Amino acid sequence: MRYVIFGAGAVGGVVGGLLHRAGIDVTLVARGEHLRAIQDLGLSLDTPDGVLTLDVPAVEGASEVAWTEDTVVLLSVKGQQTEAALEDLAAYAPPGTPVVSLQNGVANEPRILRRFARTYAIHVILPATFLTPGAVVQGSGNKPGILDIGRYPTGVDEITTAIANDLVKAGFLSEPRADIMAWKHRKLLNNLGNGVNAAIAPGPSGEEIYARCLAEAETALAAAGIDVVTADQDRARRAGHITGRGHASNSSTWQSLTRGTGVEIDYLSGEIVLLGRLHGVPTPANEAIQQAVHDIARSGAEPGTLDSTAFLTGL
Repeated sequence: MRYVIFGAGAVGGVVGGLLHRAGIDVTLVARGEHLRAIQDLGLSLDTPDGVLTLDVPAVEGASEVAWTEDTVVLLSVKGQQTEAALEDLAAYAPPGTPVVSLQNGVANEPRILRRFARTYAIHVILPATFLTPGAVVQGSGNKPGILDIGRYPTGVDEITTAIANDLVKAGFLSEPRADIMAWKHRKLLNNLGNGVNAAIAPGPSGEEIYARCLAEAETALAAAGIDVVTADQDRARRAGHITGRGHASNSSTWQSLTRGTGVEIDYLSGEIVLLGRLHGVPTPANEAIQQAVHDIARSGAEPGTLDSTAFLTGL
């Protein structure tokens, strides 16, 4: 198989770089200064083994990809960028191209399925950082990440097995899972911390804010009848595999605010707000976090600086 990593940021850059290092055919799709840096200097990938400089082919869009019948797209843009990416892919990729959501949230897969019949989902557990053009950091000191995969909406097939095998070859843990969206909904619950990290300064009330967001989300998901794997299942899957490297770590939402590239909060906390409104479940904490992140993005304020006690009092 050949892979097109559409969105070579933190997650896409680490996955694409490690696939390339494993001898697998990869093309990165990036933009702006990040693309120019990769094209001119190679992709800088900071790993526990040292900083690697990888000569990975990189292009600006789908029109520059040499499409073949065995090309797979790993879509790794943020949720707010999905429609533009799909528009580009639909214009140039063969209709039978498998497109895999290597993304947070649960709203990307149905949008992909509208355009591509062979739609897949990956449950992404992959700490990574992208703040400097041309450079990404692998955040885990043991396995670089866990990337279990399934077909959307359910099931596994030969494609899921082949992709999982390539990801394992690149150093990741990856298993085909027929119930992949139940795992992605658990990740959605975990990702509610992204908005808290992006908006709220560290403080004694931060954990309580996240706990309220989580409680609202669990109630909304239950009201919607959505299957979610348990927190214990999730912890067991991660156990011992994802370890820190001593680097300061902030959420992908915080990183997006820092780079000024827009935020996917509408597909994280906003997904819970949507479910709450559809099923009559109040979600004030998630609404407040969603609004706070948008306010920071619009104003250009420094992320992660709102007083946690004052924020909690206002809920």
